Amino acid sequence: MGRTLQNTMVNLGLQNACDEAIYQLGLDLEELEEIEEDAGLGNGGLGRLAACFLDSMATLGLAAYGYGIRYEFGIFNQKIVNGWQVEEADDWLRYGNPWEKARPEYMLPVHFYGRVEHTPEGVKWLDTQVVLAMPYDTPVPGYKNNTVNTMRLWSAKAPNDFNLQDFNTGGYIEAVLDRNLAENISRVLYPNDNFFEGKELRLKQEYFVVAATLQDIVRRFKSSKFGCRDPVRTCFEIFPDKVAIQLNDTHPALAIPELMRILVDVEKVDWDKAWEITKKTCAYTNHTVLPEALERWPVSMFGQLLPRHLEIIYAINQRHLDQVAALFPGDVDRLRRMSVIEEGDCKRINMAHLCVIGSHAVNGVARIHSEIVKHSVFKDFYELEPEKFQNKTNGITPRRWLLLCNPGLADTLMEKIGEGFLTDLSQLKKLLPLVNDEALIREVAQVKQENKLKFSAFLEKEYKVRINPSSMFDVHVKRIHEYKRQLLNCLHIITLYNRIKKDPAKACVPRTVIIGGKAAPGYHLAKKIIKLVTSIGDVVNHDPIVGNRLKVIFLENYRVSLAEKVIPAADLSQQISTAGTEASGTGNMKFMLNGALTIGTMDGANVEMAEEAGAENLFIFGLRVEDVQALDQKGYNAQEYYDRLPELRQAVDQIRDGFFSPSEPDCFKDIVSMLLYHDRFKVFADYEAYVACQAQVDQLYQNPKEWTKKVIRNIACSGKFSSDRTITEYAREIWGVEPSDLQIPTPNIPKD
Repeated sequence: MGRTLQNTMVNLGLQNACDEAIYQLGLDLEELEEIEEDAGLGNGGLGRLAACFLDSMATLGLAAYGYGIRYEFGIFNQKIVNGWQVEEADDWLRYGNPWEKARPEYMLPVHFYGRVEHTPEGVKWLDTQVVLAMPYDTPVPGYKNNTVNTMRLWSAKAPNDFNLQDFNTGGYIEAVLDRNLAENISRVLYPNDNFFEGKELRLKQEYFVVAATLQDIVRRFKSSKFGCRDPVRTCFEIFPDKVAIQLNDTHPALAIPELMRILVDVEKVDWDKAWEITKKTCAYTNHTVLPEALERWPVSMFGQLLPRHLEIIYAINQRHLDQVAALFPGDVDRLRRMSVIEEGDCKRINMAHLCVIGSHAVNGVARIHSEIVKHSVFKDFYELEPEKFQNKTNGITPRRWLLLCNPGLADTLMEKIGEGFLTDLSQLKKLLPLVNDEALIREVAQVKQENKLKFSAFLEKEYKVRINPSSMFDVHVKRIHEYKRQLLNCLHIITLYNRIKKDPAKACVPRTVIIGGKAAPGYHLAKKIIKLVTSIGDVVNHDPIVGNRLKVIFLENYRVSLAEKVIPAADLSQQISTAGTEASGTGNMKFMLNGALTIGTMDGANVEMAEEAGAENLFIFGLRVEDVQALDQKGYNAQEYYDRLPELRQAVDQIRDGFFSPSEPDCFKDIVSMLLYHDRFKVFADYEAYVACQAQVDQLYQNPKEWTKKVIRNIACSGKFSSDRTITEYAREIWGVEPSDLQIPTPNIPKD
């Protein structure tokens, strides 16, 4: 969620008034804002997407709740020590959180472990361990419409009698200390992005948020009137008309068996009716095609923790497989491929399959990704129910990602086309006739230069590095992952460095390359990539021959509040994942809206960005999805690129032979070995095209006016990438509700 103070002022239309009032007191509002901790309650793009969606749902007047876990420790703070990432706990609640309100009156029990008994009165889940879920509510204000929605985060609390049976044996102190076992559930965020780690505590977290949330939803459904006279509603027939549950990836997949458990075991709805209600209520958004990211829980662990849910999943799967068998008699392999249960040394539950079967809609998050979902990841399911599959291209909120973080640009745009674009970003199209407007070109370039100067001052203060503010700011910020190919960027930096060294007299476009992002603590190669970036920086930044023509900065502790500073200052946005691996990306959209040009592959939402702005207004390079597949068929051989391309060979040899790590010559041997012998993401295959494309970037940058025209055209064509548009599509095509731009009257206006 990042920080809340400035966002609240912006959405309430109070920022100028607050600024003035604080100034009158002799204080600086920006200094005050810097004191607030980021709420870092998620990993990378997935968590941030949810935050943008909450802003859009409130702005569109949708009665939506965001549910999650109130982690005591969010995504770790990253320190760089001797070039290596070191993690530090993010104790963001240390001084309290003024934006949350605890709601103990809505505290709910969540059950774990125990055993299942089938009785004549129905199924009973007995002898469970209970953990209490305490809700904390944070207001989510819409933009200038007086609508305030709720983000409800659950915190784990031990019940008062927790383990106090031990009291009888004199273990009172131990029993009270044991309360931590229950409360650990909401202690810390697992810091993996696009990677599944099958830990029991993580499964507990997933069930905890789902069980608490579904009880909350059912309570609200039962007690609300909706025009009916009964004080309590007992018929669940209309549940899907009143409730929509959107599963943000498979992490809340347990909502499907949990809703079935509530309907069948607690509310005594018959199975087929309950299944129909569940399917109509739930919808699933897929966020990744990487196999290592898909959640596959061991049946043994699952059955111990959630014995009733395992029975329900088996029953769901049996009915599903019966249906498939009837349609494709004798096709045993299809049954194996489509089962929720994967057989093998370790039986596992495939959560993505459960989500597809238990939802009425399944969507990817960019057009190219949704096609891959249909024709590759869930091919068999698509053949069975093609009408279920949709696309919802991601978006970002223009309030935080333009108005809040780039007020200079927002003002410039408002002067030219009014402020309607803030709630209807497609109005940026009105800039297209002004692409050649001299005044606009001047102003947009000036705003960018001011943002760069401000960010340079920030870097000098925080990092003690001086950078050339007239150099090109080449920015690559996102989680560190092989598929995002920070290594391709590294090879380009080394290539530029070698060219300067080879011919120091030759003119070149000065560049400041900024790379930032966190590596999952257990992802050793990702951590080594950070070390490589910092090591390259140590060599390049201290070489007197290079001077201020090339600088390499690793941005420490990349997070929302830092993104708000770096994105408005960027000239070039790096979106260089291997085609077919980045589901959408949303950073790409933030850079586009803030006046950076994109260098990228035809992957994720880059494809649609190129379609909106014209491919000639982005720097597109490299293999397409079909080329990657063809190369896989043929067999990717990194060695042939190494042998054929002298500049690539030189760069790789320097990394391997310790040129960038003289005190530890073998430091990067495993990176080189990966690149040469088991690189799933084909870095070398795109190197030549990437370096050539970067040369075109340099060429255009030398013509500031033409560069700025492309910038304006990109901004003008970024309207599609508002999360308001995304959420409007979810509302109409999945949830069956209509957005509204009506303002609720303020409380001081008397009601009729």
